Amino acid sequence: MSDRKLQADLERLRAELNRVAKNDAETRGKLNGIINDLERRLKHPGDESLHRNLLSDIRDTISQFEAEHPRATAILNDIMVTLSNLGI
Repeated sequence: MSDRKLQADLERLRAELNRVAKNDAETRGKLNGIINDLERRLKHPGDESLHRNLLSDIRDTISQFEAEHPRATAILNDIMVTLSNLGI
């Protein structure tokens, strides 16, 4: 169930990326990096180093996006909860 939730959150994040980051290369790059890392997590669930780096990157992005991109921040928070439920 949590992997499906994570996949659904990824789709929401992609949609938000397309909505808000059309002309913002920095935001687009950050969100694309997180999406790529989450996709690797889905493919390699046992890679602990990937998990630590992923959580750190998501936390950093949340703190940077809170004011400018509240919807992306909300999706990233949902992803953090899902990863926590997965024991990551």
